[in-house]
Amino acid sequence: MADAEFPDQGPKDPLARRSDPNRNLAVAVYILQGLSFFLGGITGLAGVIINYVKLDDVRGTWIEPHFHWQIRTFWIALLWTVIGVITTLIVIGWFILLGMAIWVIYRVVKGALALNDGKPPEA
Repeated sequence: MADAEFPDQGPKDPLARRSDPNRNLAVAVYILQGLSFFLGGITGLAGVIINYVKLDDVRGTWIEPHFHWQIRTFWIALLWTVIGVITTLIVIGWFILLGMAIWVIYRVVKGALALNDGKPPEA
């Protein structure tokens, strides 16, 4: 997203952005999304709840694109997980689940790296 959409960009220095308290929330959600592979998805649900509860606190800041990225990741992954589970009986579901897992890992890693650099995940 363009910088013009987020007037409160905070410090331009990526190292200074690391001290933003809302950044810790985004880090926690990326960790929860990653843990969802090992803990049955419940941590992913906890992460998206954090996103929705704290969304107003990050609105207009450089953290907001990360929250939207995380929310989209959760809902799309949930949709494809349900489709994958339903279609496992006809084998294609296993490929859907594998593709979805790779996609979620990509999104979590890309988002976390962008957050670490003080940039939006789409950049």
